[in-house]
Amino acid sequence: MLPTDNDMEAVMRRMITYRGFEIHVELTPATQDTFDVAVQIKGGTNPEALGGKGGQVLLRNGPFTERWAYLVGEVAGQAAIDALLGSVD
Repeated sequence: MLPTDNDMEAVMRRMITYRGFEIHVELTPATQDTFDVAVQIKGGTNPEALGGKGGQVLLRNGPFTERWAYLVGEVAGQAAIDALLGSVD
């Protein structure tokens, strides 16, 4: 079954590159104007550094407005990469 227009609008995605990795941020509607946020990190020269299965991580303390949701997702992804690689000097 093909997705409808409503299904296409249900989940919003954005990809941000950071230090050789891709941070995939996915927003799922929680209420009319708020979203739950999931983050997945892909890429890099050493995929094993991501550990586990490299799956999505649902962020806590939400839901958030759209603008905050993307910001929180991006910052969480950057912090995870910085924790793996060390801080940028």
